[in-house]
Amino acid sequence: LKEAVGASLASLCLGPLGGAQRLGTLVDCLVLNYRLRQGPGRERGAEGPLRCCGCRRFLGEPVTVPCGHTYCRRCLRRELRARCRRCRDWLLPAGGTSRAAAPPRTSVVLNRLAEKWFPGECERARAGTRLEELLTQGRFREALGAVNQALRADSSDLMLRIYRAESYVGLQEYKTAIEDLNFVISKMPNWPEVYFQKGKVLQDSGFVGDALQLFLQCLALDEDFLPAKLEVEKILCDVLSPEKLGESLKESAWNSPHIRNKPFILGSEVAASYCNLQLCPPQSLGGSDVLEPVSGGLNRAQSAHALNSTKDLAKEDGLKRVSSEPLLSGQGKGALLKRKLSFSEQDTVVCEDGRNKHKKQGESTKRDMTLAFGTIPGDLIDVSDFECSLCMRLFFEPVTTPCGHTFCKGCLERCLDHAPQCPLCKESLKEYLASRKYSITELLEELIMKYLSDELFERKRIHAEETAEHSNLTKNVPMFVCTMAYPTVPCPLHVFEPRYRLMIRRSMETGTKQFGMCISDSQNGFADYGCMLQIRNVHFLPDGRSVVDTIGGKRFRVLRRGMKDGYCTADIEYLEDAKVADEEELKKLRELHNFVYNQACSWFQNLRNKFRTQILQHFGPMPDREENIQAMPNGPAWCWWLLAVLPVDPRYQLSVLSMMSLKDRLIKIQHILTYFSRDQSK
Repeated sequence: LKEAVGASLASLCLGPLGGAQRLGTLVDCLVLNYRLRQGPGRERGAEGPLRCCGCRRFLGEPVTVPCGHTYCRRCLRRELRARCRRCRDWLLPAGGTSRAAAPPRTSVVLNRLAEKWFPGECERARAGTRLEELLTQGRFREALGAVNQALRADSSDLMLRIYRAESYVGLQEYKTAIEDLNFVISKMPNWPEVYFQKGKVLQDSGFVGDALQLFLQCLALDEDFLPAKLEVEKILCDVLSPEKLGESLKESAWNSPHIRNKPFILGSEVAASYCNLQLCPPQSLGGSDVLEPVSGGLNRAQSAHALNSTKDLAKEDGLKRVSSEPLLSGQGKGALLKRKLSFSEQDTVVCEDGRNKHKKQGESTKRDMTLAFGTIPGDLIDVSDFECSLCMRLFFEPVTTPCGHTFCKGCLERCLDHAPQCPLCKESLKEYLASRKYSITELLEELIMKYLSDELFERKRIHAEETAEHSNLTKNVPMFVCTMAYPTVPCPLHVFEPRYRLMIRRSMETGTKQFGMCISDSQNGFADYGCMLQIRNVHFLPDGRSVVDTIGGKRFRVLRRGMKDGYCTADIEYLEDAKVADEEELKKLRELHNFVYNQACSWFQNLRNKFRTQILQHFGPMPDREENIQAMPNGPAWCWWLLAVLPVDPRYQLSVLSMMSLKDRLIKIQHILTYFSRDQSK
């Protein structure tokens, strides 16, 4: 904190900041310091299966964000945070700042469950939406009447009190707004939005120091609460400006009697730092010694004294002191906030005129504050509510699209292989496909695990069987019918057909990262011999196509052909070269090997520069000669490299690929090289 304050003041002495957001690091340090002094708070909120990740209340009009977590529409509509509270991922594209982003869509499956399980809470959420519309339109008196009517029916709904406080603020009745906000804080002391709302009221009333305390309290509970952070940055940018710093620390904005008693003191440290900065010679501001007097001004003894003097206050008062207000300055506002309104020992009920009156502790309210959506009757839990509309089975790894529809991850990917649009509403999903961020909808998965554990166990068992079937590398091996492939030789592929998109994805998901490659055959569909390809890398293009980097592996012979989801499969057996045991035959084989290798090098060097460059770019350099020519099951690697670059008919290449004798293969290659060398000499 000392370093952040010192650096901020030093930069302000050099000139005005480019914007309030430049103080983001200082704000983060303040929040951390504030949180450490306040101590950890206990998380409270709605108890039940449907709870918003943001406000921790009932999940009215649920919206699943790209990271897979679910918020109520109110939290997203008000842009209360830029990052997810659970995983800190951006809630909006382009770093969370896109104003042109489409409005979030309600999750169809989760909304249907909420309507079925908790219709009363859903109706309250819809009523809140109507109230927000009135407040947005500036119809505060009409909104106040609607809120008071709703509170007479259910005085324990805290969200209604938030709306009523906003109505009072719009009507400039700050005292009554503070009463409602204090009541909410007494019931839910760890709700960040309430502290922000209360801070805004005090800021509008001229109590900048107390507003800053409440904004920091809000950020201490939720560090990504965007509106509060923006307000703190604006306040600090104004207070720490060189021309205003001296008077800002002395005038009414900081002269509240309670500002000295708060468990967080900033003024003395800032003043000391600034005074020391004033002692710096102007010519030294740009030098390396500028921070030395700054750190000296923020001496440890002063900081320790400030911390110790507030330690007991923080323990005694906790959050209650943050919830209290000073008297509003001036004669006109002096009577408005005369009483402390912390309601620590009393509740409030609504009178006929919509005002609050106190009620002694112990009297019951109409509805318990833990909210009545904690349990679900067993007869309302139906497995059909959790079925994918594509495969008609229980959701497995459910993902929710931007349009609000939910599918199994595998089902959605297969649909997007054919067309970049939602299978149900046909809305375009091009951006969703380009991001390839198919995050699991965590809330839906949690509900299935909790209420349909037996069905989920059976679903996982079936999925495991299907995965094991796709993992077999001798039975039903996927076949890519396209071109010739050879052991150890790279084979880049451009995959665009839906069936092969599925095949590549399955090869990656199962972990084998392998499939067979064969050339086509007019009679049998694909050739009797081929080569396994090992996937080294997959680069997905925005439209769903992919560029797959593979390299040749084992050779195989096809035993039986089949079909799976549109692509060919085969039962195969792998081929290996027969070993030569006789010493005399092995000696002759080495001589033949060396002769053909030298012949191949001579042919390649005599190629035109253009052709040689193209071959090197596509296939890489020719492998070196190997000492042990029988070490590899497929023989020397240079043979396959040469066979791949020679302009020979694929049928002839296939005959060489199928050979299990290195001697026969070398003789074939020798014949080819002799033919092409004769053409080179001509």
